[in-house]
Amino acid sequence: MIRLFARNIVRFFVVVLLQVLVLDNINLGGYMNPLFYIIFILLMPFETPKWMILAGGFLLGLSVDLFLNTLGMHTAATVFIAFMRPWVLGIIAPRDGYEADTFPRIYYYGFRWFTIYTLILTFLHHTVLFYLEVFNFHDFLSTFLRIVISTFLTALIIVLSQYFIFRK
Repeated sequence: MIRLFARNIVRFFVVVLLQVLVLDNINLGGYMNPLFYIIFILLMPFETPKWMILAGGFLLGLSVDLFLNTLGMHTAATVFIAFMRPWVLGIIAPRDGYEADTFPRIYYYGFRWFTIYTLILTFLHHTVLFYLEVFNFHDFLSTFLRIVISTFLTALIIVLSQYFIFRK
């Protein structure tokens, strides 16, 4: 348990630093923004208490907001997906439920399950974040296009990370 907790703390710092130092400098045409840091919420163990997921989401979003000076937008979006995660996991749960001592990863539940899980939570995160950023519906279609493109780019990076970084 302590080893898992320490691993998640290290993952938290690595993901935040990767996001603010590397990935935030990637902005392709104003429509593609890879927001890889949400993988921290996605990969939390199934047995993690809901309050801990929410607290982790808050700290993760706050850390990104502090580095990017975005006034709570990332915090709101990350807490939202932390809140929605148990509901999404319930909807896409395997017929027999989740096995004990497993994690939400491709290794345990397969490519299709993990891709659907990632796309749903990434889309929810990006929808909240990008509409908070523009804070109006005047540019609804261009913002929605940005959400869709960034969702697919972020989900692609997260799924690929399962093969190169988080193998088990």
